[in-house]
Amino acid sequence: MKRDLHITPEGAKRLRDELDQLWTKERPMVTQQVADAAAMGDRSENAEYIYGKRRLREIDRRLRFLSKRLEVVIVVKEPPTDPSRAFFGAYVTVEDDEGLEKTYRIVGADESDVEHGFISIDSPVARALLGKREGDEVTVRVPRGELAYTVIGVAYR
Repeated sequence: MKRDLHITPEGAKRLRDELDQLWTKERPMVTQQVADAAAMGDRSENAEYIYGKRRLREIDRRLRFLSKRLEVVIVVKEPPTDPSRAFFGAYVTVEDDEGLEKTYRIVGADESDVEHGFISIDSPVARALLGKREGDEVTVRVPRGELAYTVIGVAYR
């Protein structure tokens, strides 16, 4: 089973919300702007028309991507049978050698957001944490060297 197809229910909702926003609000608004700009006459030097058409292509490209992606993703709703171990969807709190704590959530590639602690299941940190439980120690190879962590908590919400 391909891991890059997994997504949390919250992640799937965000993708559906974005698709809905683009389809029902953004695209009709930009379409109207393009029509208004086209009505002004010469389209070859009409910046609003040119920009609007470009924006419309971007929206359509994103709509196609989101539609196809939502057809193939696997929404993981159930926690694993052993909730003491870190698997997809887990919130894992780790402590580094200096005593600093960080909490990561292991999510799908579409949901990755390092600033909020959401790391892709395919990232080096997540791969090192998979299957670990409280008290386990992990070493993660990253471009700048190795990081050592102690797992201090695993939770599913």
